[in-house]
Amino acid sequence: MPELPEVETIANGVHARTHGQTILAVWTSNKPQTFKSSPDMIAETLTSSRIERVHRVGKTIVVDLMRERRPAQFLVHLGMTGRLLVSAPETPVPPHTHAILTLSGGADGIKELRFVDARRFGRLSVTAETYTGPGAEPLTIGLEDFIALFRKRKTPIKAALLNQSLLHGIGNIYADEALFHAKVRPTRHAGRLTRDELTRLRAALIKVINKAIKLGGSSVSDYVDAEGVAGFFQLHHMVYSRGGEPCRVCKTPIKRIVLAGRGTHFCPVCQR
Repeated sequence: MPELPEVETIANGVHARTHGQTILAVWTSNKPQTFKSSPDMIAETLTSSRIERVHRVGKTIVVDLMRERRPAQFLVHLGMTGRLLVSAPETPVPPHTHAILTLSGGADGIKELRFVDARRFGRLSVTAETYTGPGAEPLTIGLEDFIALFRKRKTPIKAALLNQSLLHGIGNIYADEALFHAKVRPTRHAGRLTRDELTRLRAALIKVINKAIKLGGSSVSDYVDAEGVAGFFQLHHMVYSRGGEPCRVCKTPIKRIVLAGRGTHFCPVCQR
């Protein structure tokens, strides 16, 4: 599933290529599961609206819309295999395309914004409210608020990091990577981490996420950006998906366990 850096990369790419354009027409597949709002409501809200901004909140891509001075938002959650692609109309439509927004375009002509999702775990919806996400934003949360999130929590720190009601946007890849850089073992109880350890963890999360965004995210499965280009951060993974391989720091084999139902990778020497 695309995580914060991948969603940020896609949102930035879509914004750069679509903001200021008007949605001329909307087509949807009407397939079950894909739509949290009805296809008719999505089409009615989007058609003739101007795209003001495309940005990320947690793991959700948020498209800010304006029509006749009435704001609305189009929410795109990519699920496991979702893609949001900006394409020329003459580009062949990929299989499993569930929405096509025809845009007014600019100097380079009309474009289409396409939502493609083979497994249909993604979700599309519209809202007149401002979407704020389920938890705190990892890149902007202050140190004291970050520490307070984990106080008295008895769950392993890896599970707490994956809890979207605490920090939204963090998934398996970046939880594993941040814990390695913070030198914290993923099985440690969140509520027992010291202030110094939580300070290191917050700094590690910010560092890892920003580097991943700079490198276009991690392409370990279906992820590509808005132009269909893969990311490069997977080349810099220290532990994720490296079970049995030598630690890049101490050469100890990386250990893989299942924690909170998720594959979890760590160095038994570097992480205490």
